[in-house]
Amino acid sequence: MDVLKNRYIYLGVSALFFIISVFLLLVPKLNLWIDMTWGIQMDYNYENSINIDNVKKELNIKKETILYNDKQVINNINVYRITGQKTISVVVWFYPIDDAKKLDELKNTFKTDVFNIIQKQDTTSIEAKYINIGKSFWDYIKNTAFITLALAIVAITFYVTFAFSWVVSWISVLSFAAITVITLFHDVIISSWAYIFISMYYPEFKIDTFFITALLTILWYSINDTIVVFDRIRSNLRQFAWRWKNLDEIINLSVRETLTRSIYTSLTLIFVLTTIFLFWPETIKWFILVMIFGTFIGTYSSIFIASPILYQVNMKKKLSVYKKIIINPEDKIVV
Repeated sequence: MDVLKNRYIYLGVSALFFIISVFLLLVPKLNLWIDMTWGIQMDYNYENSINIDNVKKELNIKKETILYNDKQVINNINVYRITGQKTISVVVWFYPIDDAKKLDELKNTFKTDVFNIIQKQDTTSIEAKYINIGKSFWDYIKNTAFITLALAIVAITFYVTFAFSWVVSWISVLSFAAITVITLFHDVIISSWAYIFISMYYPEFKIDTFFITALLTILWYSINDTIVVFDRIRSNLRQFAWRWKNLDEIINLSVRETLTRSIYTSLTLIFVLTTIFLFWPETIKWFILVMIFGTFIGTYSSIFIASPILYQVNMKKKLSVYKKIIINPEDKIVV
C-alpha cells in the first residue's frame, strides 16, 4: 500500500471537509441544548395523537404573553417528537434577565401553559420530564469546556515533543508535535460538522455538555491512533534511515505495519458504540453518535492525513541517524 502516492487527493478531500465544517460551525444557527444557553425542556408522554403544528402555533402565540418589563422573555421554542416513541418534547430558550427569581416564575408560568396546550391535543398526556437550566450553569460549562480543551491540546503537544525527541537528524521533533495537533483539530472540527449536519434533520440530536465530553474523548482516541503510526515511523527511521535514505519508503512501510491493527481496533470500537447507540437509553445517544463519527475520522486521519503531512514537510530533508555516544565504564573520570 502506497499511502503517499495519492496524498494530494487525501489532503484535498480533508481540506474541503474542514472548510465546510468551519462554515457550518460559524454560519448556521446551531441546535444548542438548554444547558448550552438557559431555558427549560418539558417532555410529555401520550397515548393517542398530537398535532405538532398546532402545538407550535399555540405556543408561539402564548410566548408573546410572557413579558418582563414589557419585553418578551422567550427567545425561541422548539417542538418535536422523540424518534420511535410516543413522546413530545418542548424546548424553550429564554433571554437572560437580571432577576433570577422572576425568571424562574416566568418559566413556571409558561410550563403550565405548555401542559394545558398539550392536554387539549391529547387528554392522556402526562409530564415525563422537566429540566430548568440557569445562565450561571452555562457560563460555568462554557469556561470549563474551553479551558479543558486548551489544556488537553497543550498537554498533548508537550507529550509528543518529549516522546519523539532524538528521532533522526534533520527531522524536527516539532513536526511530529505540530502534525499531531493539526490532525486533532481536523478530527474534532469534522466530527462536530457531522453531528451538526445530522442535528439539522433530527432535532433531538443537540449540542450539549455530552457533546463537549465526546470531543474530549475523540482527542484521546485520535492521538492514540496517530501516536501508534508515528511510533512505528520513528522505530523504522532509527532502523532504516542509514540504509534506505528514502523517507517515503519508511513511511509507507510503517503505515502497512500498523494498518491492520488500526482498522481492527476501530471496527471493534465502532461495533460496541453502535450497539450502545441502538439499544441504550436516549440520554447518551448524542454522546455515542459523536464518538462514532470521531472513531471513523480519527482512524482515517492517522493513516491518510498525519503520515502524508509528515512526508510533505520533511520530504526534501536528508536522513541520517544521530550518532550514539558509547561510554566505556573503564574510563577514569577525574573530578
